[in-house]
Amino acid sequence: MKAEVDQDLCISCGACVSICPEVFDWDDEQKAHAKGGGSVPSDLEETAKEAAGSCPTDAIKTL
Repeated sequence: MKAEVDQDLCISCGACVSICPEVFDWDDEQKAHAKGGGSVPSDLEETAKEAAGSCPTDAIKTL
């Protein structure tokens, strides 16, 4: 699975980083981004999906 954060929609609320810090982190502009090119380890897929679902602007897509 892959995760992508739309930088134009991200409002830096931090929900994804709080829920799944193994996958999401802050970039230099204090916007969330998916670490490691967006590749999500299989054991973190459910947590990454939960983080995506928590985004108030739907900026995170899981593929």
